[in-house]
Amino acid sequence: MNLQSGGSQQSVSRRYRVTHRTRYDYDNVVSSSYGRAYLQPRDLPGQRVLTSAVEIDPEPSDRSTGVDIYGNHDSYFHVRTPHRRLEVTGTSLVEVDPIDQRLLDTPTAQGPWEAARPLGSASARAVEFRLDLFPPEISPAVHEYAATIFIPGAPLIDVVIELTRRIFRDFTYRSGSTEISTRVATVLDRREGVCQDFARVAIACLRSQGLAARYVSGYLATDPPPGKERIFGADASHAWAAVWLPGDRWIAFDPTNDTLVGERHVTVAWGRDYEDVPPLRGVIYTESRKSKIEVSVDVSPDP
Repeated sequence: MNLQSGGSQQSVSRRYRVTHRTRYDYDNVVSSSYGRAYLQPRDLPGQRVLTSAVEIDPEPSDRSTGVDIYGNHDSYFHVRTPHRRLEVTGTSLVEVDPIDQRLLDTPTAQGPWEAARPLGSASARAVEFRLDLFPPEISPAVHEYAATIFIPGAPLIDVVIELTRRIFRDFTYRSGSTEISTRVATVLDRREGVCQDFARVAIACLRSQGLAARYVSGYLATDPPPGKERIFGADASHAWAAVWLPGDRWIAFDPTNDTLVGERHVTVAWGRDYEDVPPLRGVIYTESRKSKIEVSVDVSPDP
């Protein structure tokens, strides 16, 4: 797989229509629902958001949109109408460019990875991304796993590519094998998980070496098998990681797919960890004892 072209055979800009729908069904009336959603992609160098909206049914009594401390777009809502079903749908039209090869060829990307440790006032915004979480995730197992990858003096881009390949090779993707609360040490021990877990393993490894790394949420465009039609809603939300370069630039990489992030990835939000940018979270007031959630994601090429 070609790590420097996002895994595609031809690197060209792509346009996608993204639909992310979440539906909750309850066995009793909900009198009030509060929610916060990260469903609107970011405008970035290499990514242009042409349209974006979040719809909520039932219609909220109060709602607002804003930008959080990391520059992500978030939506708040409060539904006061009694309901047994809540549906939140994010829709976007996004254009994404291939990875900028010039970024990979910069002296900072090609220089020793130790030189990319954020230090001093010039990199103050990156410092918090090198800090461990609470409870801590940088365990002896993380240091041991990272030790054979972060060779002193190795170019940063080479280390990132090796980390991406190593996680892809060493871990098995198994849906349902972990939960949101699963620790990095557990994933390392079991050697299985999903995209969120692999991104968090990569981030812990980078931070164990004093590098700044962030968790990125978004979508990955997938193609159906040869001869098969696309199935609406068959895609899923996705997660990957990014490492900081001096000059406040970032190299994003996807260890789940052994690739650098390119024209097939749609970036929605980023933070220090998943907890900073979940697609949807909220609180309800109800006597309901049972609920069902259905999530469908569709990333369709737009001619």
